[in-house]
Amino acid sequence: MQGVIAAFFISMVPILELRAGIPAGVAAGLNPWQAMLVAVAGNILPVPFALLFLRKILRTLRRTSSRLNRIIARYEQKTLTKAEKVRKYEALGLLLFVAVPLPGTGAWTGAVIASILKIRLKTAVPMILLGLLIAGVIVTSITYGASMVL
Repeated sequence: MQGVIAAFFISMVPILELRAGIPAGVAAGLNPWQAMLVAVAGNILPVPFALLFLRKILRTLRRTSSRLNRIIARYEQKTLTKAEKVRKYEALGLLLFVAVPLPGTGAWTGAVIASILKIRLKTAVPMILLGLLIAGVIVTSITYGASMVL
């Protein structure tokens, strides 16, 4: 049970996501494929909420202070650079972006990009989920391979 909780909640955290959730679940005693499924579930859970509310939250935060406005503007600009790659292929681009398990990619950034590009919820969520499944298989394969050596 401890492995399920670890994999699920770590995968919900931006930046860590399933790249950290799967190894944490395996380290806590889960089968690598169980860890992957739990991590994908934890990683996808906040995505619809991020898609629905993120732009409104950022807009409100930008009005709070000029310092916060500058930080958010830098974050949006950095995300827009990544979004340009996704814009060309839209839904498929979003899927591929999320599927690559590298820092700066993943469900949270994918949700931000989908929000910026105004990709509809009914399109973005399935593409992000498929991307997470692909990333999960990659991370699980790497983790399982590493655990076989240990």
